[in-house]
Amino acid sequence: MKTLFWVAVITALLVVTRTAQAEPPTFELMGFPITPHQVAVLGGRNVQEQSPPTLTHGDMPASPHQVAVLTPRPAMTVAPAFRKLPTVRVSAP
Repeated sequence: MKTLFWVAVITALLVVTRTAQAEPPTFELMGFPITPHQVAVLGGRNVQEQSPPTLTHGDMPASPHQVAVLTPRPAMTVAPAFRKLPTVRVSAP
């Protein structure tokens, strides 16, 4: 009976600890991300809680550059013209 009690206590503590370890809030100061410790040291003036990313690609957060790279490009309509470059020969002295 004691063993069952301790298993229940340990399970309850693990559940409480996991919910307490949820992702901590992230902050930004003038657009730069900062940690809660930096907020405590620098003060909370002009500090905002960081908003979740609004730009996504395939239901994943992405930066504008990532979206530009991952977006399919239109097919090339005209094949590039290849021309033979002139050959330059160097004579030995």
